[in-house]
Order: sequence, then C-alpha cells, then structure tokens
Amino acid sequence: MTIPNDRAQAHTLEAFAAAILLIAGLVFALQATAVTPLSASTSNQHIENQQRAVATDLLETSAENGDLAEAVLYWNPENETFAGSHPEFTYYTQSGPPTGFGDALDRAFLDRRIAFNVELRHGDRNENRTRMVNMGSPSDNAVSATRSVPLADDANLTAPGYETRTLGQVTDEPGTEFYAVDTGDGEFYGHVEVHIVVWRM
Repeated sequence: MTIPNDRAQAHTLEAFAAAILLIAGLVFALQATAVTPLSASTSNQHIENQQRAVATDLLETSAENGDLAEAVLYWNPENETFAGSHPEFTYYTQSGPPTGFGDALDRAFLDRRIAFNVELRHGDRNENRTRMVNMGSPSDNAVSATRSVPLADDANLTAPGYETRTLGQVTDEPGTEFYAVDTGDGEFYGHVEVHIVVWRM
C-alpha cells in the first residue's frame, strides 16, 4: 500500500518541527545553566578549598617558626598603631605587615591577585577586634582560617625602636598602650586569635 504524496510531506514537516523544537530546548537549557566565574561550580569550590588550605598551612607554619608572634607584637605603643602601617589608620591596606608573616602572606596571596584581611581577636571571649590588614570587603566566595597565639608578660614588642619593651612594661607605663589587654594569670598575658579572610580580586 502506498502513502499519498501529501501525507509523506506532512510527516517530513512534523519531523523537521520536532527537530527544531528539540534543538531550541537544548539551546535554552544550556543558556539557563551556563556557569559564570562567580557561580558555585565544582571548579570554584575546589579553588575555595585550595585557598582555605593555603591560609591554614600558612598560619601553622608562621606559628611554628615564630613569624606569627612577631607580627602580633609588631606594635608601636606610643602611636598605638602597627609599625609602618597606613598613616591614616592603625593597620596595613596594600600588603601584609613588614615582617616574616607579612612576606609569607604577600607571596601566597597578593602575588597571585588574591586579596586578604587579617583581624586579631582578643579579650576573655575574643570579643574585641583589631585590624592588622584591611584590603576591603570580602566577596561572597571568600574563605577564612584562624590560629591562636599565646603571649607572655615578658614577651618583647618587635616594632623598630621598641624591641626592649615587654608587654608587662607597656601595660604599666603611662603614655603607652598595647591593643590587647592582659587577660591571663601570673606570667601569662593572654591569647590573640589571628583570623585571615582571603578572596580573589
């Protein structure tokens, strides 16, 4: 039995229409689910995990070799600022502090166009905040890492010109002040928690 010519043409047109609808649907679906640089893709999650691991490792290494304590104590007690910080602020805005810890931060993040903020938390419940580095407001994909640094009363400041001043002396001398108050017992001054936030510029 033969199919009339007009019915064959109708079937062909239906096939073309179905194919067009299928292609249009695929194009729409691909556009709707396009991955942008800021979307929460698997790739971005991997980058964030990598940045968190680098920040955590950097804090651990700096704590072990003494660079973290040096940076925490890099304080000018008369100006009440971190030594060499931005003239209008008490903290650094363009890079890490001029210490071993700051150099490590710059190499790990700034040289790779990754911004960072460093905040010091102190007090009985870490309720007080002191900025060490502030490069701006973190983006939505920022990650963080934290490390606690114990300080003794006889720990010396590391800022140029104040290397012979201990925390105990600075606390007792009029006209000088350390950003964190003494919350410890006996020869223990207290803990300072170093909190890093990093994000891609």
